[in-house]
Amino acid sequence: MTTGVRRRMGVEERRRQLIDVALELFSHRAPDEVSIDEIAAAAGISRPLVYHYFPGKQSLYEAALRRAADELAARFVEPREGPLGQRLLKVMKRFFDFVDEHGPGFSALMRGGPAAGSSTANAMIDGVRQAAYEQILAHLGVEVPPARLELVVRSWVSLAESTALIWLDGRRVPREELETQLVHDFAALAAVSAAYDTETAGIVLRVLAQEPADGPFGELLERLSALAPAVPVAPAVPAQHATPTTTDPRTGAP
Repeated sequence: MTTGVRRRMGVEERRRQLIDVALELFSHRAPDEVSIDEIAAAAGISRPLVYHYFPGKQSLYEAALRRAADELAARFVEPREGPLGQRLLKVMKRFFDFVDEHGPGFSALMRGGPAAGSSTANAMIDGVRQAAYEQILAHLGVEVPPARLELVVRSWVSLAESTALIWLDGRRVPREELETQLVHDFAALAAVSAAYDTETAGIVLRVLAQEPADGPFGELLERLSALAPAVPVAPAVPAQHATPTTTDPRTGAP
């Protein structure tokens, strides 16, 4: 008769295992609903042993959030090849892959989860947003953006985040439509800002010149063109040309 022997893990290997287990559980339930006992059971170790590798419950949560934050930030990395619209669409598909696979964990990351309000959790969330911002600027070929373009990119990153959080609550809009809509949102935000700033306009025109008619940005123009006939337009008011008159200098009357 042979007896199975459980392999002893090194410290870092065990830490990685516990983080993996925690993230898997967080993918189905909010982190504050998952206990250390459950994590220990799923990892096949005792509760005291979990505390041997992580000094407290908070530290394990933060380690799991760090892993999730790094993975989410990586979803915005895309080779600088092809039209911008197609690149952004690929980024949005990977972003929503993460959201779809790790719904409760994504919500916890963006809202801080059990670590809400802690400087560590806030720094992780800000790091994800900053990484996404820098990636989009790189796709635009801009190192130091004009003020209005910075507002566009940061606003769009926040829009993608809030859209995903709302979508998770019921998933009432098809995911594929939201991915495309967010790419259209970026183009619309950029176009509006370009109308107010010549430097932003130059960047937007350069990008649009490389966009194919059948790409995401071209599709947006088609949708807007189809909408235009349904938008009521006020009739033009002809300019009023005053007819010179003479007045009585004594009374002021014509």
